[in-house]
Amino acid sequence: MKKIFTFLIFIFLGTQNIAEPSNKNDLYEKIDLFGEVLEKIKEDYVEEVDQADVMDSAINGVLQSLDPYSSYMSPELFKSMQTETKGEFGGLGIEISMEAGIVRVISPIDNTPAAKAGIKAGDYIVKIEGEQVQGKSLMEAVKLMRGPVDTSINITVRRKGQKKAIEFNIKREIIEVRSIDAKIIEKKVGYVRLKSFNENSDEQVFKKIKEFEKKNKPIGYIFDLRNNPGGLLNQAISITDFFLDDGEILSTKGRKTFENRKFFARKGDGINGKPIIVLINNGSASASEIFAGALKDHKRAIILGEQTYGKGSVQSIIPLQNGGGMRLTISKYYLPSGISISGIGVKPDIFVEERGENFKINTDTDNQLKYAINLLVS
Repeated sequence: MKKIFTFLIFIFLGTQNIAEPSNKNDLYEKIDLFGEVLEKIKEDYVEEVDQADVMDSAINGVLQSLDPYSSYMSPELFKSMQTETKGEFGGLGIEISMEAGIVRVISPIDNTPAAKAGIKAGDYIVKIEGEQVQGKSLMEAVKLMRGPVDTSINITVRRKGQKKAIEFNIKREIIEVRSIDAKIIEKKVGYVRLKSFNENSDEQVFKKIKEFEKKNKPIGYIFDLRNNPGGLLNQAISITDFFLDDGEILSTKGRKTFENRKFFARKGDGINGKPIIVLINNGSASASEIFAGALKDHKRAIILGEQTYGKGSVQSIIPLQNGGGMRLTISKYYLPSGISISGIGVKPDIFVEERGENFKINTDTDNQLKYAINLLVS
């Protein structure tokens, strides 16, 4: 029990900025209370409980009480995350978070098994292979979904507006995300579907834009960020910078001085002020929100669609002495207006509810895209 107390002192002292006790006596009373609870579990709980598992759950509970993105990884899980071999494991192609103890889908990635099966942004995953997800950590849920390529997995989800749970049987694949699809669509509109902010996404975007400007002379551009879960911060900054002539893109703020940074656009707008419409939905998160939010604040683009997810924070992976690790939020994103994205998201200038079959570049089935084209050509 002494080791447990030592651990708890470390936890409580390390998080005093979150909820500092009124005095040290309160702190030690809480530690004693926790020790008493552990003893009661050990002596009286209906089944024998592994004390190490209990402590892992306690550690994870502390982290998950902070926000949906902080979590603990046991040594086994941490090692498996670090040593995953390309081609050995397959995935479903979804970005997820933890919300009130339940796994929530931020967004399915285009052309992945999850998207093809019909998983949608906002779905809650309640069972994986018949096993309840509630009570598990985010990393544990991820581990359950990983597996050999070409093997199938059964997932049960709850969807807003539907009374019955929906079951999906999905075959795992190696997830290779192609960052962009771009083409000139009707009435000389440049359409760029940005699926994620991966390494070299900016180079792909710039190459296509310059090609369009030279050959097609589009009247304006539609950037489709629907169901884009985000990605690399430097890519979001680089691509946003390309369309701004000057001004702040975003700032990050954390407890440590070096986490407080501001990023500014360099001189020069890559399309010389041509109109831009950005399509967003509930599956647009993180880097997508930086791009949409900065262009909105600078009145450089019209934002159309539905409110974004609200993932405006930076996580760091920190190794621990026991061989495990922790994912910890170390700073938050702020738009040029000073508004935090975290938990709020970006509101569209024009709200257009998502209906029909989107992401197919088809105005007959995609009402948001049709609306955007009409705005540009009117």
